[in-house]
Amino acid sequence: MAVDSEEKMKQQQLLAYLIGHNLEKEASDRLGELTFTRRKLASPRRQELRNREDAIYTTEPWITSNPIPNDLQDQLNRNLPVSFHYMNKFSFSINVAYSTTPSVLLDLFRRVMEDQGIKYDTSDGLVLKVSGREEFLSGESPLHDFLWVRQCLKINQDLHLSVVHVSQLVSETVKYVDWPLVDGSSGQFSSHDDLCLEGKDLDDIFMISLWDCNRKLRVKLLGFDIPKLPSKCPQSVYVKASILYGNKVLSSVSSPSKTFADEVLWNEWLDFDVLLRDLPRGAKLGFTIIVSGGDISPVTKDTKPSVNKDSRLPLNPVKAPDQQKGKGKVLYFVNLLLIDHRSILSQGPHTMHMWSYPDLEEEAITYQADKLSSATNPDIADSMAISFLLDRYSFPVVLPSSFSSSESSDIPASSLSPTKSVVSSDELSHSPESTLLSAGLSSQNGNPRKDSLTETVTLRSRSPVNATSRDCLKRFREESVRYASSLPHFLRNVDWMKRSVVEDVHWLLGNWDPGELDLTVALELLSMDFADMTVRRLAVQRLERLSNDEVLKYLLQLVQTLKVEPYHDSCLARWLIQRALRSKRIGHFFFWYVRSEVAGCPYFRQRMAVILEAYLLGCGQAMLDSFTLQVQAVEALQVVAIAIKKIYPDKTDLDHTTPLRLQELLRNSNLPNEFLLPYDPRIKAGRILLDKCKVMASKKKPLWLEFSPMPSPSSPTPVGIIFKQGDDLRQDMLVIQTLVVMDSIWQEKSLDLNLVPYGCISTGNNIGMLEIVRDAATIATVQRSHGGTIGAFKNDALFEWLKSKCPLQEIHFKTVERFVKSCAGYCVATYVLGIGDRHNDNIMITDQGNLFHIDFGHILGNTKSFLGVNRERVPFVLTPDFLYVMGRGKGRNSLYFQRFRDTCIQAYLSLRSHSHLLVTLFSLMLLTGIPELSAAEDMRYLRDALQQEQSEAEAKEHFLRQISECERLDWTVQANWWIHMMAGIK
Repeated sequence: MAVDSEEKMKQQQLLAYLIGHNLEKEASDRLGELTFTRRKLASPRRQELRNREDAIYTTEPWITSNPIPNDLQDQLNRNLPVSFHYMNKFSFSINVAYSTTPSVLLDLFRRVMEDQGIKYDTSDGLVLKVSGREEFLSGESPLHDFLWVRQCLKINQDLHLSVVHVSQLVSETVKYVDWPLVDGSSGQFSSHDDLCLEGKDLDDIFMISLWDCNRKLRVKLLGFDIPKLPSKCPQSVYVKASILYGNKVLSSVSSPSKTFADEVLWNEWLDFDVLLRDLPRGAKLGFTIIVSGGDISPVTKDTKPSVNKDSRLPLNPVKAPDQQKGKGKVLYFVNLLLIDHRSILSQGPHTMHMWSYPDLEEEAITYQADKLSSATNPDIADSMAISFLLDRYSFPVVLPSSFSSSESSDIPASSLSPTKSVVSSDELSHSPESTLLSAGLSSQNGNPRKDSLTETVTLRSRSPVNATSRDCLKRFREESVRYASSLPHFLRNVDWMKRSVVEDVHWLLGNWDPGELDLTVALELLSMDFADMTVRRLAVQRLERLSNDEVLKYLLQLVQTLKVEPYHDSCLARWLIQRALRSKRIGHFFFWYVRSEVAGCPYFRQRMAVILEAYLLGCGQAMLDSFTLQVQAVEALQVVAIAIKKIYPDKTDLDHTTPLRLQELLRNSNLPNEFLLPYDPRIKAGRILLDKCKVMASKKKPLWLEFSPMPSPSSPTPVGIIFKQGDDLRQDMLVIQTLVVMDSIWQEKSLDLNLVPYGCISTGNNIGMLEIVRDAATIATVQRSHGGTIGAFKNDALFEWLKSKCPLQEIHFKTVERFVKSCAGYCVATYVLGIGDRHNDNIMITDQGNLFHIDFGHILGNTKSFLGVNRERVPFVLTPDFLYVMGRGKGRNSLYFQRFRDTCIQAYLSLRSHSHLLVTLFSLMLLTGIPELSAAEDMRYLRDALQQEQSEAEAKEHFLRQISECERLDWTVQANWWIHMMAGIK
């Protein structure tokens, strides 16, 4: 089909605007990975769109599988008041049971309409939409499983529903012209047997099997040049070449040292003690330029892979550590995939533009980018360029799909598996003058030597599996399932450079039922410790069973693990795109999580951009229109925020003219009239309410912004957001997401601790927005209202404030109960996560007594000091005014305090039983390069806090000691808070 070029250009312009990066400028190479991936990702997209029903996609409900908390169970015996509103023409209310389904509600609506004699178009389907929100009640789930109904249940509010015709729903048409699919025959490479050279004439050879290459890998280092020398030049440097696999260094060779200059030439071969035939798919050839000690050093080899003392943790962050001063400091790095995206061995000359390491004063770059990224520096004009030569062959050297044809035919192809492409000879250029390096090729068709996998694994033979083998397999499978949690440890000890061993591991994993894998194990198998594609495919197959609710819970980490994949096209990328296209809920957050990485992570920018493009091409017109408005709003607010910071560079500069300046900037901005909130697509913000907006008195000058809400019968409050420019909100996102995970763990035990995981999202590089929690005040505000700064020492200040908000005794009791539970929840959560900098301006309380924490700039035990003194000496915040609310004054006991202790222990022990999950989620976030989560050692705090090595009884006693320690040192917190209020320390 001919495509209108102008329409195609508009399509690309919109995609570039939404992605935040123009891929067209990089898509010149027809055989390059970008173009290849665009075409490959079209297949899962088309498959998903064929199965998608627009009405179900548009009206996807927000439901939960968590049990209803115990304290809400009694209310389920009552009926829920439901008000129906039909096209501003007719409204009525009824009471229904919480077990009622949306289809029953629609039947009730039709019956009432018929009884009232009101006519409507019965040929058009009807759906139920929550009034004033972009949220639907659909499907066959009972009402008590819908998130909004649970909110109504919690705050004792009626349910208002708008009855909408299906024809009035937004259009989900996919208008974009798709990429042409890769040829259908491109999925399978020939087997090794088919590619074998034995018995073939030279004219019959078009490609060579990598497994026939018995030559060792070598690289000829030609030299490097840099257009402009850095301000701090080292005296001499050397180049280290390494074979990388995931985050592991399999082998490395160093060149002699040479004096550093704008052009340095070596022109010598560096030999690895590694056979080409043993190279795994995804292996990279990495180059680093390192400061030497001044003397000319000889060529050195280091073939020992990095040993990790704690096998559960990754190694060596890409960070400028203190010891990297002078000798040994890495200056530049770049990596080349030895086997490219088409499964072809890299050959011939290469010139690659390198990335600079950050200086000590700069922030850490993405963790392990020097091992995981295969991107080159796009700044060609000013970046360091390294040139080298790989051995050249007369034919393409390819990685076979299997050893024999019969073997490959027995393996079912997963719809998610990115297939290895057959590349025809006319697609591959080879130099006619290059010679066939026959010395490196084996013409024998013998099977490779068997190596022992481990003593626990029975190796299979090349012959078809016989009955005895099946019996062995069955026995091994029955045993291995019992130890499935040890699978990551087992796989870490596999020698991935021994192909026969790897084939046996693949055979084992191919016979493993993904459903038998624990979810936490599957998530761990996606970490940077596991580069093997079969291992990662098994993990993704386990994830296929997750509900939308569960996918959302772990989506933040899953997007990060895309960085571990060696190629743009992967099982994980395909699965994420398909789930995002299947669910608007997932798609919305997938868009923002990936877009944030495009903006802030240059080492994986192209990968994230092409994956985001693949999603946008199928998400539908309504989603595209919505994303366009959201991006427009973010960009407009960023312009305003930058202008405010220029006008008021100091936080003390704010004066009475500031609100007027802000209003003028907002009035002249390019804000859309309405847009969905990036952190919650169920809420739509209307026109901005200028008189309610302000600049907050903080170093980064965040903007307090309020917007008109959507019309609703329940008199909604304005939509409030805090917009931040200059702050990395990814750490806050991680903490809030972890609070959501903790909350779900507790709710599985019917324990509702009233956490407030407020909306928070990073919308770009150091840009983002936060939800304003209504009817809430900081503890500092409460204390100031009861004696000014001296209020920090008034034990009854908080109690009296709560009492003034709840004059009725019965309501006050409920308020105290809510306070006790929320205080217990946040004491446990902040202790386990090591959240620091806890002062009275970042702890808040609602009018209903719900305590919650905000601003998570310090985590995992990283505390804040003042004048060299640690300001935080307690495990968590439990001050005299908190204890006073619980009736624990001057050492006397109380029922509320006992309940607090019991709740803390129950919550803490519940988290301990899920400690593997929590540690795994945090370790996956190492890939972000967040400053306080940038080294494997940061995980140790989490393990210690959860007392992983102790018994349950010992862990219980441990946490009770923490409570006692907080009581003993509570005066230090009061003193810190008083200092904070006096000096305005942030």
